Amino acid sequence: MPVPEAFPDRLDFSVQEVEGLGRVLLLSGQIEVDDSSRFASYLSDMKEKPDLVALHSPGGVVSEALSIGKRIREAELASAVLAGAMCVSSCPYILAGGEDRIVSLRGLVGMHQHYYDQPRLIPVVFAVEGIQKGQGETMQHLIDLGVDPSLMLYSLNTPPEEIYVLVEEELLDTRIATQVID
Repeated sequence: MPVPEAFPDRLDFSVQEVEGLGRVLLLSGQIEVDDSSRFASYLSDMKEKPDLVALHSPGGVVSEALSIGKRIREAELASAVLAGAMCVSSCPYILAGGEDRIVSLRGLVGMHQHYYDQPRLIPVVFAVEGIQKGQGETMQHLIDLGVDPSLMLYSLNTPPEEIYVLVEEELLDTRIATQVID
């Protein structure tokens, strides 16, 4: 399945027929504020439910990724990272939403620490409280969707300017992938 070489500034939605996969809804681009609502509208306007939601994203707003992942699960869809695609940063939280989660060994699933705004006007204790609450919400999201929350260790242990790319064993052990393909 062809994926764009450059990422759009926000999520773009397109449908393609892919041999062996059927009707594929590709989500490609940066995850921005309101993309979850845009995704919900696009999905509800589709005349036919897609067979698969494929992802190609450098990540973005974590809360939007969590919400899109939940919407994918509510729609009882499968999710995938196909050959040539990448799903990094917050994108794996969308991947987690699929009832079946397919990852190609020729695609990338990667994680790093979440970016947070630098506290300026609030005491550090409140900033830390917000960060911990956000991490707890992310872990609960993974648990609710059947993904081992140990997946967060790859995120928490990798600086925000780096990406830790999961290998086949890690994809399957954490259940971020229910199936790995070539």
